[in-house]
Amino acid sequence: MAEKPQPVQVLYCGFCGLPAEYCEFGSDFEKCKPWLIQNAREIYPDLLQDANVNEVDTVSNQLQSSSISGENSASGSSAPKQEPIKKLPGGKIKKKEKQEVIIEKVTRNKRKSITTLKGLDLFGVKLSDASKKIGKKFATGASVVKGPTEKEQIDVQGDIAYDIVEFITHTWPDVPETAIFFIEDGKKVPAV
Repeated sequence: MAEKPQPVQVLYCGFCGLPAEYCEFGSDFEKCKPWLIQNAREIYPDLLQDANVNEVDTVSNQLQSSSISGENSASGSSAPKQEPIKKLPGGKIKKKEKQEVIIEKVTRNKRKSITTLKGLDLFGVKLSDASKKIGKKFATGASVVKGPTEKEQIDVQGDIAYDIVEFITHTWPDVPETAIFFIEDGKKVPAV
């Protein structure tokens, strides 16, 4: 008879709970490293070498910073401190959105057009209330929809692009006229 196959023994990370081979793909790999160095040296031999190099680097940096800090204390620090950069999982850097309203006119069915307002919510304007006010003011249909970038925007039936700038600045004084832009022929043009 043939031998029964034995179950595979899998080593799970004590920190994140993933198999040790997959820790590097998890979001907390830096926190898993000490556990992996102690318990899974055969899977990540580079970590042991990196740990030794990092220890040498930290000691040399401490020695350099102590001599540099002694020199800087007499002359004063001239370098401004930078704000820490916010990072998303996966190492992506989160960019701060510009506060601007973008108005775009899209033509459909030859004569019909839709005016799209993007970025009004960045000024603290509630989009559902804004669409109701715009619909009443211009006697047209206005609705809040998700755009191609999964952000909410207001779609208004009709070509009201140039009339809406004055309405926005009067209705919501927090929105300056310099922050309103049109998209014409694929280019961003200031409304002023």
